[in-house]
Amino acid sequence: MGKVTGFMEFERIEEGYKAVNERIKHYKEFVIALDDEQSKAQGARCMDCGTPFCNSGCPVNNIIPDFNDLVYQGDWKNAIAVLHSTNNFPEFTGRICPAPCEAACTLNVNDDAVGIKSIEHAIIDRAWKEGWVKPRPAKHKTGKKIAVVGSGPAGMAAAQQLARVGHDVTLFEKNDRIGGLLRYGIPDFKMEKTHIDRRVDQMKAEGVVFRAGVMVGAMPKDNKVTNWAKETVSAEQLQKDFDAVLLTGGSEQSRDLPVPGRDLKGIHFAMEFLPQQNKVNAGDAFQNQLRADGKHVIVIGGGDTGSDCVGTSNRHGAVSVTQFEVMPQPPVEENKPMVWPYWPMKLRTSSSHEEGCDREFAISTQEFMGDNGKITGLKTVHIEMKDGKLVNIAGTEKTYKADLVLLAMGFVNPVPAVLEAFGIEKDSRGNAKAHTELDGGYATNVPKVFAAGDMRRGQSLVVWAIREGRQAARAVDEFLMGYSDLPR
Repeated sequence: MGKVTGFMEFERIEEGYKAVNERIKHYKEFVIALDDEQSKAQGARCMDCGTPFCNSGCPVNNIIPDFNDLVYQGDWKNAIAVLHSTNNFPEFTGRICPAPCEAACTLNVNDDAVGIKSIEHAIIDRAWKEGWVKPRPAKHKTGKKIAVVGSGPAGMAAAQQLARVGHDVTLFEKNDRIGGLLRYGIPDFKMEKTHIDRRVDQMKAEGVVFRAGVMVGAMPKDNKVTNWAKETVSAEQLQKDFDAVLLTGGSEQSRDLPVPGRDLKGIHFAMEFLPQQNKVNAGDAFQNQLRADGKHVIVIGGGDTGSDCVGTSNRHGAVSVTQFEVMPQPPVEENKPMVWPYWPMKLRTSSSHEEGCDREFAISTQEFMGDNGKITGLKTVHIEMKDGKLVNIAGTEKTYKADLVLLAMGFVNPVPAVLEAFGIEKDSRGNAKAHTELDGGYATNVPKVFAAGDMRRGQSLVVWAIREGRQAARAVDEFLMGYSDLPR
């Protein structure tokens, strides 16, 4: 815990943002992190609650009261040791995790939660600055070879854990750079890619071999999935060359909107739009880049991916940006006695929304309209829930002008070609079928082939990907060695 009376003495301090008119001119991070004294004050607010629900609210089970207290005491070096004991990449989660730990904070019952995410952010940034984050290569090699397919947070976490216990790990990625959806799904203004690059350097020093631009299995026929592979390797070859294979690809198959006019030009999936800008930010030339300059943009989908499209469109110079959400507008404040310590349903306004965006709730797109084969607008109607079904509300029909429509309605499953190449049995949602129990966890129906992250659980958070990557690493290690000292 922090200071005994700290939660009564100190208020929650939020991380700040640089001014809108300044930050929309670039793609750099713009969060103003807490300084040492502010972080210490936030750590002091961590109370002696007896049962720290924040631990279980965090998917990786971060030991939150301990690192809060260490920051309060000024012991930053031990704070990063505690944080790294459960989380391989706190610089990722400290920037883009929605912080379910804070929703579960005991102080959040009748006050403002401890700023756990901002403390995590401060710890890892201090650790990199001080040079405390160093490679941890294995002292002894096992002689076992493991292929990890997919270099997002699940694959990176698994690869690092397995390398640190002495296995020879090769990490395959179909795109031209390592990072998966962290690299080409998250805008740079939310997380600059230098954070991935220095972790890659650390993992190389720990013995991980990276093979980018390699598609495992046949090239997908769906060109709507980002794929910049230059070569392929068969599932049979991986099974022959490696003692175990772990599939950790992202859930990249976008949910479509099959209404009249869907074939008009100017309607694109978010994952066609966002990766292109990240690639340009990395210094690559990109011909015929999808851009929102001077356009009226409609983003269909009210989640984080939709918000990312809003922020990117504003940086392009869109004339207007409107975001649609099919569900009703949630309450501004949650009913804490009803939902605590679980993740509450409430209205959330992102930094991208603050930069300029009209938001429409309980709205359904009925038809795309066009001229000469190009999108010019769409017809909508407001909807409501009746008898468990969404029905149209008569008299609420409306037409919106649109030059660019971005579909950000979530993802239905991972790229089927990878699972089919191995003959992996799928669940009802098209994900790899594998359970997470201690005995036989993360194993698929195919001998020595495992699955974790989005590949197994479907579209989810970065913090869940890290958790599954770590747990799957233990499962693979135990499968190969008969036991494992890795944490689960």
